[in-house]
Amino acid sequence: MDAIAPERLRITLAGAVQGVGFRPFVYRLAHEMGIAGFIQNDGGGVLIEVEGHAPALAAFLGRLAADAPRHAMVTARRVAAITPRGDAGFRVADSAVEAAGAAVVMADLATCPDCLREIGDPADRRYRYPFTTCVACGPRYSVIEALPYDRVRTSLRRFPLCPACAAEYADPASRRFHAESICCAACGPQLALWDPSGMVLATREAALAGGIAALRAGKILALKGLGGFQLLVDASDETAVATLRARKRRPRKPFAVMLADLEMARRVAEISPLERAALISPAAPIVLLAPKPEAAAALAPSVAPGVPCLGVMLPTTPLHHLLLETLRIPLVATSGNLAGGPILADDQEALAGLSRVADLFLVHDRPIAHPVDDSVVRMIAGEITVLRRARGYAPLPLAWPAVAAPLLALGGQQKNAVATGVAGQIFLGPHGGDLETAAAHDRFAASATALPALHSLQPRRIACDWHPDYVSTRHAETLGTPVTRVPHHLAHALSGMVDLGITGPFLAVAWDGTGFGNDHTVWGGEFLIVDPPCWRRAGHLLPFRLPGGDAAAREPSRAALGALYALAGAAALAMTDLPSVARFAAAERHVLATMLARGVASPLASSAGRLFDAVAALLDLCQGARFEGEAALALEAAATGAEAAPLPAPVLVGDHPLRLDWRPTLAALLAGRFAGLGPGPLAAGFHEALAAGIVAMARRLETRQVLLTGGCFQNALLATLTVSGLRAAGIAALCHRRVPPNDGGLAVGQIVFAAAPLIEEKA
Repeated sequence: MDAIAPERLRITLAGAVQGVGFRPFVYRLAHEMGIAGFIQNDGGGVLIEVEGHAPALAAFLGRLAADAPRHAMVTARRVAAITPRGDAGFRVADSAVEAAGAAVVMADLATCPDCLREIGDPADRRYRYPFTTCVACGPRYSVIEALPYDRVRTSLRRFPLCPACAAEYADPASRRFHAESICCAACGPQLALWDPSGMVLATREAALAGGIAALRAGKILALKGLGGFQLLVDASDETAVATLRARKRRPRKPFAVMLADLEMARRVAEISPLERAALISPAAPIVLLAPKPEAAAALAPSVAPGVPCLGVMLPTTPLHHLLLETLRIPLVATSGNLAGGPILADDQEALAGLSRVADLFLVHDRPIAHPVDDSVVRMIAGEITVLRRARGYAPLPLAWPAVAAPLLALGGQQKNAVATGVAGQIFLGPHGGDLETAAAHDRFAASATALPALHSLQPRRIACDWHPDYVSTRHAETLGTPVTRVPHHLAHALSGMVDLGITGPFLAVAWDGTGFGNDHTVWGGEFLIVDPPCWRRAGHLLPFRLPGGDAAAREPSRAALGALYALAGAAALAMTDLPSVARFAAAERHVLATMLARGVASPLASSAGRLFDAVAALLDLCQGARFEGEAALALEAAATGAEAAPLPAPVLVGDHPLRLDWRPTLAALLAGRFAGLGPGPLAAGFHEALAAGIVAMARRLETRQVLLTGGCFQNALLATLTVSGLRAAGIAALCHRRVPPNDGGLAVGQIVFAAAPLIEEKA
């Protein structure tokens, strides 16, 4: 009887399969199972050809799926039978350098336990080496220059491997087998300590010791981290923190703190199991946590004043671990930038930009190919939600089958992030910040070029926001490619649709600060029915005027005047027993009254964000905002843990579209204030009333599922109350998880719309 002939399979895998140890995994698996063939990175992911008898190949396919590396994410798999070649053995083939297309760039990964043990072991050759990495951790997106992911196409190509590292790279038994970021003290990047003029004060271990000494002495240290510079200072030293605020021109916006380990984190914050998992995950984001009373003693008062949560992160790289393990003190860890600018990643740009902020610079000589900031997450309605998608998450793909031809989306003006889409995947780039400065404009333009270039894409269409004056919108018009403008709040809704994998119909409650509406008015408190290929504006918050327009976003007292005017007319300007009114001189009140009466420089806005600002000002929690969202954060902080005063819910009025009239709620809130109720109960009552209003709208529209989207649903209290109310009414309630609900997720929705535009249905 003839021997059974071998068979050969060609397997193509797409997804996060480069930079995750997939080739070493497949190599070992094939050798273990006695299967011949090869594996190589290519422009779409990885290509595997395996040859052997049918039972062995079937078992191989099963284990390929079941035992894949922890960080791998296979989004597509194709298997085809091909002619056997009679291969002997299995090998890792050279990568196929071709158009990258939909190949996935792995996000940067925090230090793994194995590498952490090595840097702490005096007998290990990587003892205290700050750039230790392996197939399971280390830089990925921040160092990649082109796909496929190989060392020669990363910024580490400048560091030839020493014999010991080369041997590990070639050894199938090593955990650094084909680890493209492999290095050691003999061949890899090195530290240097600079003064603000760029003079080298120390190198290697002495540089690290100098940085540690500076932090202990209350100095400000600019640290070149994984994706850019961070500013570090002792978080327990009020003088040091106040100095950082003054130099950085950041008077109130909260700082995050980096702590050595979970034990230290538990001393200052309440940590649930899901929050713990986020803190110690490979993404290692900043996690917004409820502070414990002990935090007041452990941290300087000016670290995070007047906010309901504390941003906490654990060390993300060996360098951070070495700093924190020695110091054992909490550190402020904030982006290395000036107010309004992007994170700085180039050494010389950092010197120029931060020399008046930092006392010393702890740098290294590994170039950063793609700047990337720290990610931020928060527990919202029982699940972890990404609020800033950057290191550890970006630019991992989101699946959306309707995306076919290459597309580019440019996001919005605030919290900008760009995205590309091709072949059923959307790649959302990292958080880039607000487009308010020339430096931010330049970084945005570079990102809009770099992200599609990384995937070798020539976008056939550019998507941008509806607002004609956004920097991102104006940039779209300069690119010489057809442009699709996408309604702002619809983009929010579509980004959530991708995030959660729903198709409709659903009601999107899109609440934020402001966005340009299709009727050329200011929107921000929207109820949109989305049922592809159609959508319609089914309802919105009752609009009110914002005297001074954009100035009302910076001065909540102006929003308060607009809300009072909607409630009481001209009599509102005589309510000088309210601080929001009294802070304006009589002559100013006269001018403001005229502006409101005539609608001069006082646009109507249905903005939920400005309504939150107005209530915060009326409760005297915030009259002038020094950073975006300060008033809303103060209102949430006041409400958290307070027993809610009973306030009536907003009422539904009108038709096509419905309006949610919040004036009865506001009237009761003012009555409570004049009766002597404190801001906490009234703020809590306001949150409960708005949540009840959303539920009433959903019931009137007879919707079966509701998506909460937009920046207002970063407010954990509002989201939790709304979700609870909807579910009690038998309505499915959905919140963002992987895509930020704020403007950082707009580009995802813009890609969806550009791929398959939705038709607006008029009531």
